[in-house]
Amino acid sequence: MITITELGLQFGTGKLFSDVNLKFTPGNCYGVIGANGAGKSTFLRILSGEIDSYTGEISIPNNIRMSVLKQDHFQFDEFQVMETVIMGNARLYQIMKEKDALYAKEDFSDEDGVKASELEGEFAEMNGWDAETEAAQLLQGLGIGTDLQYSYMKDLNGGDKVKVLLAQALFGQPGIILLDEPTNNLDIHSIKWLEEFLFNFEGTLIVVSHDRHFLNNVCTHIVDIDYKKIKMYVGNYDFWYESSQLMQQLMKDQNRKNEDKIKELQNFIQRFSANKSKSKQATARRKMLDKLTVEEMPSSSRRYPFVGFKADREVGNEILTVENLSKSIDGVKVLDNISFRINRDDKIAFIGNTELAQTTFFKIITGELEPDSGTYKWGQTITTSYFPKDNSQFFNDCRLNLVDWMRQFSEEQSESFLRGFLGRMLFSGDDVFKEAKVLSGGEKVRCMLSRMMLSGSNVLVLDQPTNHLDLESITAVNNGLIDFKEIILFSSHDHQLIQTIANRIIEFTETGMIDRLMTYDEYLERKEAGSI
Repeated sequence: MITITELGLQFGTGKLFSDVNLKFTPGNCYGVIGANGAGKSTFLRILSGEIDSYTGEISIPNNIRMSVLKQDHFQFDEFQVMETVIMGNARLYQIMKEKDALYAKEDFSDEDGVKASELEGEFAEMNGWDAETEAAQLLQGLGIGTDLQYSYMKDLNGGDKVKVLLAQALFGQPGIILLDEPTNNLDIHSIKWLEEFLFNFEGTLIVVSHDRHFLNNVCTHIVDIDYKKIKMYVGNYDFWYESSQLMQQLMKDQNRKNEDKIKELQNFIQRFSANKSKSKQATARRKMLDKLTVEEMPSSSRRYPFVGFKADREVGNEILTVENLSKSIDGVKVLDNISFRINRDDKIAFIGNTELAQTTFFKIITGELEPDSGTYKWGQTITTSYFPKDNSQFFNDCRLNLVDWMRQFSEEQSESFLRGFLGRMLFSGDDVFKEAKVLSGGEKVRCMLSRMMLSGSNVLVLDQPTNHLDLESITAVNNGLIDFKEIILFSSHDHQLIQTIANRIIEFTETGMIDRLMTYDEYLERKEAGSI
């Protein structure tokens, strides 16, 4: 159990949160949510002991081992993968190294023998003989095969390093696990395996994630950082979101009723306070007015951008025809003889084991790459707007401020229009005069989405549109795409985004493609059952 009493943290003159009183108990999974900058990762760093400049008290039993997902992907470069995972249990790893050092001594003494015997006993109690087996199972579940398990970390790519560090955090049956964005860089199968592992975890799990589907599948509680407070709610993310939206609406409705009542009372007092026959009633109403207050809505750190796409014209019957399309990148074939036709009302999610296939396909159909062979043809009525996964060409070395950056893509050139549009995308005040090149990853994504909204296109092509976004912006993108009436072609790691938007799934495989007219969940169920 973790008990938090009167926790507070202040950076400079700014208060991040205060008066936090929480209990985290074994058998539960707590999803930590909040806007970017609210303090989610900082809260986990406080719990892990990495930050100690806080007020209040955090109580964790001494006999409970805590494991934390490491964020430094280069920290273990000089170690083997298997060794890195076992390091997740620091005491077990220390015993293993001490044992090896003792047995390697040429002048092994009686005292060394006694010490070795003690270490062997502790090693056995910690299931040390099964350590490599457990580590191998974790790595296998996360998609790290036996061919890599004794490689050095420095020889792995970035995505595989993340998986090894995740296996490290899960290793050795810790009592408490802290995970910050554990699904980043994980494929569908690895995420599903992780969900099942965490579902069966008997200790205390605290996780920060932007993956709504993951939060829904693993969380029993939501820990919300907002209003400079941290509050805990029972239920998964969807339950919290629906409840919070309902509460906000109820508060707004109540405030509106209070405002109407105040106006009514003020009018009565103004009309009758000078009338002797009505003076008693006016006095009574003045007393009522004094008691009636309009509660201010708490100043939430959450801000939802407006994301809405509107096509200038409907698509015709001919949209896109792809025939025998193939493409190799650096000698590796990523698209192999792809053929299909897009129909009216299609919302197609493109998936596959490698993101390169989806990105290559999108670049070809938007004219950025030439295929090695095959053809594609857009219909006469079609206008496209493309959201690339890599948007650096739009921002690197760009000294334009945001108003002028947006002006490049807008028929309406007035500053008032452009500032209003940027305001809906959460750029307000002096933010609109920032140079485009200094924007954060999330701000660049919002700009790219704004560019698409201004286009009026009837086909949207989006390659990983929710990367770098917080939950509020992801929700806004999701809702905006649900409302779009024309054609959407997209790729994403966000399960909920795919499930709520796509009515057709195309998976690029090593030998071609699979094309099914169904939802994402239906596709995964049938594939798991072997019927695809």
